[in-house]
Formats: sequence, structure tokens, C-alpha cells
Amino acid sequence: MTRASPSTQQPSARRPTVVLLLWLALAFCLAVLFIQSSFTSPSAPHARTLDSPDQPSAEASRLDLDSDQVRELSGFQSRVQQCVASRGLGLTADIVDHCKLVLKFPEGTNSTWYNAQFKFFEKLQYEYDVCETILLWEQYRNMTTVLTREYLDVRPDGWLDYAPKRIAQLGAKKCYNRTLCEELLSILLPARPPFHPRQFATCAVVGNSGDLLKTEFGQEIDAHDAVFRDNEAPVNKKYAKYVGLKRDFRLVVRGAARNMAPILKGSSDEALIIKSLTHKEINAVIKELPNPVYLFQGIVLRRGAKGTGMKSVELALSMCDIVDIYGFTVDPGYTEWTRYFSAPRKGHNPLQGRAYYQLLECLGIIRIHSPMRAQRVEDWSDVPSREAIRRAHAAAFRLKRRETGQADEPGPFSNCKVWGTVDPDYGPVSGTSDMSETRRNSNYSRWELLPLESLRSEAQEHHAQMGGVSLYKMDGNKLDDLVCVRHNRSSG
Repeated sequence: MTRASPSTQQPSARRPTVVLLLWLALAFCLAVLFIQSSFTSPSAPHARTLDSPDQPSAEASRLDLDSDQVRELSGFQSRVQQCVASRGLGLTADIVDHCKLVLKFPEGTNSTWYNAQFKFFEKLQYEYDVCETILLWEQYRNMTTVLTREYLDVRPDGWLDYAPKRIAQLGAKKCYNRTLCEELLSILLPARPPFHPRQFATCAVVGNSGDLLKTEFGQEIDAHDAVFRDNEAPVNKKYAKYVGLKRDFRLVVRGAARNMAPILKGSSDEALIIKSLTHKEINAVIKELPNPVYLFQGIVLRRGAKGTGMKSVELALSMCDIVDIYGFTVDPGYTEWTRYFSAPRKGHNPLQGRAYYQLLECLGIIRIHSPMRAQRVEDWSDVPSREAIRRAHAAAFRLKRRETGQADEPGPFSNCKVWGTVDPDYGPVSGTSDMSETRRNSNYSRWELLPLESLRSEAQEHHAQMGGVSLYKMDGNKLDDLVCVRHNRSSG
């Protein structure tokens, strides 16, 4: 038997080992390729390419931007907290997060104000969203707060659905007869805004609190460019040293509007702004008056007549750079609502109001004047600066917009929900053909006819920056529901 040589037997003996090694090598290469693809695949949610490891993903960039906004707002919250501690007369602010804080009254505060409607005593702490608050109130600086014809024309179904909400005793929920609704509104319906943002440098909003009798703010109040008052508050020599004599604007609820003739007696120039509704009775009175009379715009109609003082602040902020408030019962110790000209009455919550007004002061929206504050030097350095407020506003805007997936570039038109265009010369002044000779021959329409060139330079600059666009609230306190009206002359 012939024996095979070793050279002829070796290949067949090593074949299984070689094949196994080849399979292992192939499996290793496939594994490497799979791992690489997991880093470079476009379907990976946080993909980064291996040749540019420092390039951030879109998600990482968004998180970094959010962190910047949160940092900015957290620093601003600390400034607000310090301001409350310095100016709050016992109030303190506890920070919850970059947007929310809780304003607390000190232990031992007497909470005896009973809310009969909801059957509870006033709380001793209130939580606020500073981001939403600063966005809402800064919005008023660019807005119109008087109802106009252009607003009803541009707002979707403005005449059909919204106009009847501003007319009491209409007998219908919709204005199917537009002519009738126009007749009922035209006495106090200007074509365009009669007042403008930044029209006045300093404004005083004078409430009706009995604490006005504890100090003599009269001359200080009268030194403002414009003075805003509420409802039936008297202005005469008896109270002059406490509340002043200057009369420019007065915001009234419907009940007070019925009595507007004696309220306005002694001043044919004081402009009356009716907070909620008009009707035939009120219109008949207006037709006999020489005063400008308009309807407030932006009211939350379902809340009825509450919060006239707060609406006066909104009205003032839409025209004024600086808003000083007097007579709003913001000092400690009140257990009932007092008025400087009559007996105490129920109807407001002093603790809740005091907390909210203090927040507004520490957001740079108002400046509070009261008996307990009158004893100290008025130093506003502990209120955040306008630049700090501007940065906080921009951060809050970007953060809120990103939460809803909207474009986050801040600007005065970013919350415009409805756009419309009217001719600059469009529409009549307010009034009716059956007005009395007293009204017809008066200067009641002077605000409507005031040329832009006669406004202070800051108001003219603001008008140019806005491109002449008028901004209105749809209804209430939503941030993204503005009606925005351009004024372009038609080619015809």
C-alpha cells in the first residue's frame, strides 16, 4: 500500500480552520459597518458625523437656546424677588421656577375680607406666572384700547357677532341689521384710534380709596401730563389737596355712564371711556354732552363691572411712558374697601389687589404711591431697569413660542392673528345727525382730528416704527389674538 506524502495531505487538513477564520473576518467587518452606520444614519434622532464630532444637533441647539432663556429669566426672577422684598411692605416672593413665583403675606396678616360669591376668605399667598404677565402688559404699550370702526370692519364677523356684545337691550345676539347697530354705536365710534401709544410722558391713575385722605398728593397728581380717574369720583376744591383738580380721562362702568352728565360737570374736555356696553339711554345722554365719549376695547365681557381700576391702568399704559397709581389701597392693614368721598363698601379684594399691583411695580409697569410709601424718598433703583425688562421679555417670548412650535422672533406684530388694511382717510368721526347743538358746536372730536405731527416726538417715532399699524385685543387677556390694521392709501 502506497503511503501519501505529507505535502499532499496538509491542505485538506487545514481547510475547515481557514473557512472559519474567513467567516469570522466577514462578521467583524459587517459589525464595524453597522456600528458606523448607526452614527451616520439620517434616521438617528441625535446623529453626529464622525468627521465633525463638535457639530451640535438641532435638538441640542434648541436645548442650549432654551437654557439661555431660562438663565435670563431666572436672573430676572431674582431681581423681582429683591424688589418685592424692598418695596412690598412685608410681602415676600418665593421663586418656584424661571417663570412662576408666589407672593406671600407675613404671618399674622388679618384676612377678614369674605368673598360672598365664592364663599371663602382671602388667601395669604398668590401664585403668578411672571413670563405671561410681562408679555401681556408690555403688549399694552403698543396697543389701542378704544373701540373703533376699523376694528369692527377688520375683525372677522366684527359687526355681526362682536358689535351686539357692546350694545345692551339690543334684543338680538347678532347684528343681522347692521344699519341698526351702526346707528346705536356711531355716537361713540371713531373711525380710527383717537389716542396713540407714547402720547404722554407721565400719567397718574387715581383710584377711589379712602387712603387718599391720609396724604396730600393733589399737586403731585396734577403735575402729570394726563390724569385718569374712575367712575363717580368727585374732583372739586373740597378734595383738591388730596386728589388734585386735573381731569383728562375717566373710565366708567355702565351704571355710572347713565349718570355721566353730573359726573362730567365742570369740564367739557374730560374724555369719558365706557368700560362695557352702551344702549339707547346712554346714547341719549351723550348727544347732549360736549365731552368726547368712547367705548373701551379689550374688556373681558363675561367679567362684568369688576376691575375698573385695573382697566384704567391698561388704558393709561396704552398712551403713557410712565404710569403712577394713587388711591389703590395697597398698604397693609385694610380689612374693608374705603372710598375718599363716601362710606366704605364691599366689592374688591384688598390682599389680592395689593399683591398683584406690587408685582406690576416690580415688573416696571406701574409706580405705586401710597401713605406708607410717601414717607420715604422715591427711589426706583430697586425696580428692574428697562433694559433688564426688555431682555426678560425677549426670553419669555422665545420660550413661550417654542413651547407651541411657533416662530420665535420677537416683534410687535408676532402675535397678530388677524390682519386688515384700511385707507388712512377712511371713515367718519364719531357722531350722529340728531346730536344736540351743544355737542355739534363743541370740541368733542378733537382727539380724532388731532394731526400726528402735533404729537410729542416719542409718539411720532413709535408710529413710524410700527409703520402706522394699529393693534387691538380680540377679547380679554390672550397673548396671540391681536387684530392688526394697516393704513395704506388705496390706488383709486
